Amino acid sequence: MSAESLIAFNLVLMAAIASPGAALMFFVKTTVASGRRAGIATGAGLGVAASLWTLAALLGLESLFRLFPWAYTTLKVAGAAYLLWIAVDTWRHASAPVGKAARASGRSFLAGLLVNAGNPKSVLFAAAVIVVVFPQGLNGVEIALIVANHLALEIAFYTVGAFALSSAPARQGYLNAKPVIDRISATILGALGLRLLFEKETP
Repeated sequence: MSAESLIAFNLVLMAAIASPGAALMFFVKTTVASGRRAGIATGAGLGVAASLWTLAALLGLESLFRLFPWAYTTLKVAGAAYLLWIAVDTWRHASAPVGKAARASGRSFLAGLLVNAGNPKSVLFAAAVIVVVFPQGLNGVEIALIVANHLALEIAFYTVGAFALSSAPARQGYLNAKPVIDRISATILGALGLRLLFEKETP
């Protein structure tokens, strides 16, 4: 495995993390609503789940999904249901005031973990990138390095984002526009959940 391969992987990964999706939407909403610590914890949960999907891709879980489609379907339905639950809850409380107490870090971490753990398409993305970027026959040390690198990049991205989004102007701006922003977020999360639930493609 060359340094060029790792750099290429990081560039693709950064683009994926920053692209609008369930993970980023959930992170932004949590950070501006519940504060920096909750945002960092949520980002850590998202990062741990995403890096575990990369580990799964490196270990060949994609092949397992192909052999046992029911396992993929089970994960897909569970992930879709969780995204839909978040969407409905966000919509219902869009007009509710935000409390001053931040969400507990443990709960934020678990919520972030579940958002990315419930998206089996992450392992398919990771597998596709890995096939293109890295050579075959990676050893245990190289696999560990790739996964650790992925986790560090995710945590760094979300930590920087949490500091930026938890500033007083960002929080006040969110509070002023909370009903609209929450309903937009709920719509996007719900659409992603429905897409994951009803799409016909198989891994």
